[in-house]
Amino acid sequence: MPEDRETAGETARRRPPLFRFEAALAAFAGLVLFAGFLALGIWQLERREWKLGLIAAVTGRAAAAPVAAPGPRDWPAIGFDRDEYRHITATGRFLEGKSVFAQATTDYGGGFWLMTPLKDERGFTVLVNRGFVPSRDFAAGAGLSDEATTATGLLRMSQPEGAFLRSNVPAEGRWYSRDVAAIAAAEGLRGPVAPYFIDAGSPLDHTPPVNAEMGAPPPGSVDYPVPGLTRIIFRNQHLQYALTWFALAGLTLVGAFIAIRHGRRRSS
Repeated sequence: MPEDRETAGETARRRPPLFRFEAALAAFAGLVLFAGFLALGIWQLERREWKLGLIAAVTGRAAAAPVAAPGPRDWPAIGFDRDEYRHITATGRFLEGKSVFAQATTDYGGGFWLMTPLKDERGFTVLVNRGFVPSRDFAAGAGLSDEATTATGLLRMSQPEGAFLRSNVPAEGRWYSRDVAAIAAAEGLRGPVAPYFIDAGSPLDHTPPVNAEMGAPPPGSVDYPVPGLTRIIFRNQHLQYALTWFALAGLTLVGAFIAIRHGRRRSS
């Protein structure tokens, strides 16, 4: 037995430096991977808690009784975390001839949001997304009245600079996002303009169309514009992601154990 131990020790001492360096490097890489996968799993659990809180807050705001749309005095304090998707209402007159079409993808297929400014009776202007229309050919003035109108819906923060890889082109009337400041400038809206817009209608009261082809309803079966299409359902797959990262961390440990065991067998 002592001779076997001496032989094993002599073998370890005779291993080339490159072999020892590779073993140490493999152990270090395994440790880094394990720590990285573990950290990613914990981060996904934290993101899950944040997403659940966001869903609860948004659903609560959307389901609450509508309150008056924030006026100029309140605008400096408005922010996404506290105000996005608040249920609000504004009363005034729509400004005919000032509507724009912003590209949209909805349960009704591709088309446009019909954005029309409303002059609030308190003296400021707020853009109202009156709903979805299938094309730019829709008569933007249809359904508008010279009388005072109340618009009720969800407060949405401005969406500046366009969409991914698509910038708004105000001079050509091409809008890929609902950029309140840019739309107000392009349409020459005077006076204070709210830094948010209103998505008319309530998604909690809307039933999506049932159709096998791209979600589009049969022609002539819908009165446009269609309000209440705001998405308040957020994708939440953070738990699955976390379990995946934790599984990879576990596999890293298993792989390290197998590698160490194999190395010991080779050395013996």
